[in-house]
Amino acid sequence: MNNFKNVLFVPHGSPTFALNPGAAGAAMSAITQKLPPARAIVVVSPHWDTPIPTVSMATQLETIHDFYGFPEELYQLQYPATGCPEVAQEVVLALQSAGFEVAQDNAHGLDHGAWQPLRQMFPDADVPIVPLSMQMHGGPAHAYRIGQALSTLTDKNIWVIASGNITHNLRDWHMVASTNKQTPGYVQGFADWVEEKLKAHDAQALIHYRQHSAQGRQAHPSEDHLLPLFVALGAAGDNAQAQAFFRGVSDYVIAMDGYAFLH
Repeated sequence: MNNFKNVLFVPHGSPTFALNPGAAGAAMSAITQKLPPARAIVVVSPHWDTPIPTVSMATQLETIHDFYGFPEELYQLQYPATGCPEVAQEVVLALQSAGFEVAQDNAHGLDHGAWQPLRQMFPDADVPIVPLSMQMHGGPAHAYRIGQALSTLTDKNIWVIASGNITHNLRDWHMVASTNKQTPGYVQGFADWVEEKLKAHDAQALIHYRQHSAQGRQAHPSEDHLLPLFVALGAAGDNAQAQAFFRGVSDYVIAMDGYAFLH
């Protein structure tokens, strides 16, 4: 896969994914092994939300256990990743060059949306990581522009990994888990629609998915977990071809689809 664009959209599912990564985790590990080594990784996750883009300049990244009511063993897991202030500064400059106001954080670590997939992909924590926050209030168009600003970094062997989920309706999860335990039809329906639009290079339909897809609105009562997809889409560029490295559903309502982007 020499034509890899150094951009991935990866799922992170529920916090228990860290204990039971299953087929999605295996697919993440497999795709990583097929790709050239990364100088560093810029990671975005819906679990770090700030008013303006904020780049972590930390040299050692804390493993943040930002979830409650899960098995105790989850809180014992650590992912001892190092940061990369040099690449972090490149991220700052790339965003500023695209017209964004940017903040810097000297201490922010990795939330579970970031360290869970990274732990599957780089279990030795041997690749420097630069966390970048998201702005949920900005919506898909803003996230896409952030990705476009990061696209210049991918030519420098800096990966962009965007962690989210194609579907993420926790209200429906509670209902389904306590009743019929059957995946609602919109889960696969919206996941299929997203793949269709990705293959068609129809970024505008994806950005305006709430106008085009009733299933998308149901899949995302709030947009947070889908927004990383738009970062990946922007970073990959207009001509990149999305290729699913995994498709499947976890916990009844969470589509765990992951995409690599090829030249």
